[in-house]
Amino acid sequence: MKRLFFLFISGIILSSGLCLRKEAKPSHNSILIIEPYRYHSTWVFDDPNTGLVREPFVEGVPEIIDYLVKDINNPQDGFLLFFSDQPFPGYMLKVIWKRKEYGGNWYYSEDLKLEGWLCPALFKYFQTAPKEIYLKAEAQK
Repeated sequence: MKRLFFLFISGIILSSGLCLRKEAKPSHNSILIIEPYRYHSTWVFDDPNTGLVREPFVEGVPEIIDYLVKDINNPQDGFLLFFSDQPFPGYMLKVIWKRKEYGGNWYYSEDLKLEGWLCPALFKYFQTAPKEIYLKAEAQK
């Protein structure tokens, strides 16, 4: 519980919210947080703990994010994106691992009938590509 609280508070304080390093192994109940925002017509995020700056979401993931933020005012200025390899209360969408390609991994949303590619930066937060990722978007407070 202390770890979850630490991750949540770090997500609010840091511009990206992620406090895990590549060598860290998140527990099965960890909920991770990043703060995506719009930059040059796509969604990106920063994570000073991993050295990621304006890391873009590409190939289908922007459309998935657009769905998640449809009820948030001004999400382009930043919002909280919660994600986990385990279901958590209030999650909005589940994406399912489909295949590897170019060092990244393709995930599919059955609800949206959309597929999106997550680049190798995924391994900064998970040791292996999770079979499922659960997502929730929330306005910044």
